[in-house]
Amino acid sequence: MPSFYELAESVMFAESDSTMAFVKKDDRLEFIGKGRSAIVFKIKSTSKVLKVFHPSFSDLAKEEAQIYETLQGVSYYPTLYESGPNYLVIDYIQGYTLSECLSKGIKIVKGYVDEIDRALKVAREKGLNPSDIHLKNILLTADDKIVLIDVARFRQDKNCTQWDDLKKAFYAYYSRPIFPKKIPAPLQNLIAVCYRKKLLPALF
Repeated sequence: MPSFYELAESVMFAESDSTMAFVKKDDRLEFIGKGRSAIVFKIKSTSKVLKVFHPSFSDLAKEEAQIYETLQGVSYYPTLYESGPNYLVIDYIQGYTLSECLSKGIKIVKGYVDEIDRALKVAREKGLNPSDIHLKNILLTADDKIVLIDVARFRQDKNCTQWDDLKKAFYAYYSRPIFPKKIPAPLQNLIAVCYRKKLLPALF
């Protein structure tokens, strides 16, 4: 098998494209997702993921690698196996994001919220400042554990209230028996846009 570096080099991004589209990759890479700055592939026949950053965001590779190194050994976060100028190699986590849980109607219970709080507390105790915590960055594993991914913004200086706001929504609305436990992805995306634009009313 090629080295991780060679696999990362095989990924060619579409020119002048801000949607993280790619036009070429090694056949050993299976596309599983993309975000604002990178594309994520499962390395076939392994339990590892290759995260390749778009050239305009390559500086985040080093930043996120350093954060994962700080969190090594903490079960709430993936293990980092290797990093390079534009890539990371971490654990492949089987499960659903909390966003996918909402889409599928998989109930999110208070115990998961408590586990996320513990994961963030550990990160803070290690000198980090968890930011950009949203439902697509939180995984519920096949064995009912919580794992947080995409930690590139865990050293920001600003005070991020995103997770606190999600918790307020959980207790004020979602946890009520009459509140629907299945929310389609398009509606979730609309709510997220309204949240970012500060168009939602106060929760209390």
